Amino acid sequence: MAVKKHIRITGCSNISWKDAIVKAIEDVSKTIHNLEKVSVLEQTACIQDNKITEYFVLLEIRFTIDDNIRNEKCNNEED
Repeated sequence: MAVKKHIRITGCSNISWKDAIVKAIEDVSKTIHNLEKVSVLEQTACIQDNKITEYFVLLEIRFTIDDNIRNEKCNNEED
């Protein structure tokens, strides 16, 4: 049975909201595997001198927990 997990992360960029999303997904994919879906929950920005200086995105990311790793841990605990 596949188990899904949802996490919330915040991405940031000084270029755009899209860049913040792309960078956040790239960073998350370095340590979390089996990414499936991303939802943009919120977009915010910092403004200085009437210009946006930093873009922020709150993301919810869904991924499948790796059954092989979970099963290995269970088997090791039984030994």
